[in-house]
Amino acid sequence: MSDLLSIRGLHAGYGRAEVLFGVDLAIPRGQVSTLMGRNGMGKTTTVRCVMGLLRPRAGAIVVNGADMAGAPPYRIARAGLGLVPEGRLIFPSLTVVENLRATTRPQPGGWTEARIFDAFPRLAERRRNLGFQLSGGEQQMLAIGRALMTNPELLILDEATEGLAPLIRAEIWALLGRLKDEGLTILLIDKNIDELARISDQYNVIEKGEIVWHGDAAAFAANRAEVEKFLHL
Repeated sequence: MSDLLSIRGLHAGYGRAEVLFGVDLAIPRGQVSTLMGRNGMGKTTTVRCVMGLLRPRAGAIVVNGADMAGAPPYRIARAGLGLVPEGRLIFPSLTVVENLRATTRPQPGGWTEARIFDAFPRLAERRRNLGFQLSGGEQQMLAIGRALMTNPELLILDEATEGLAPLIRAEIWALLGRLKDEGLTILLIDKNIDELARISDQYNVIEKGEIVWHGDAAAFAANRAEVEKFLHL
């Protein structure tokens, strides 16, 4: 199985502070991969580099065979990567429908407003509401819908369900399960290890800017106690 995204020797940081120290990460096509680690270990910095929001200091970021390291975000999006960012970052002064239309990249048989509203009926009920009028959970649904409207080959979710009510979390995990069944490639960052274990095919643990553990679902199940030592203070 080929890798849709391959990261090799990635170094990055902010100012004089180095955050990533040679990260190697492979995201196989058609699978759900996770990137796990404690706060401040480099998860979001890795995502920012992948999406062109932070220029790496060294290394390769290969998307479908093309090195995109340092490419601007619009080129990353055109290459087929969609991001649900930490903090949601929806447009607060646009309606739900306008948020969805702002990023749409139509494809035959792809995601449409109707499909988003079918997946998230709460958004359909609030389609005329402005972004700032939505609850946190509704904003996360909208952020996911906005990313899906780009019809990505790879969907990246940074802190997919952090701080959300249990019912909202369950709705999002159910959608992610359906996306997996449809064959969408997904990179998940989340702290809910039990839910990750139900959906993930590949596991990657980052510690102080380096990947310190990698394995498939069987390896994770066999070594879960060891892996979880990296995830708790």
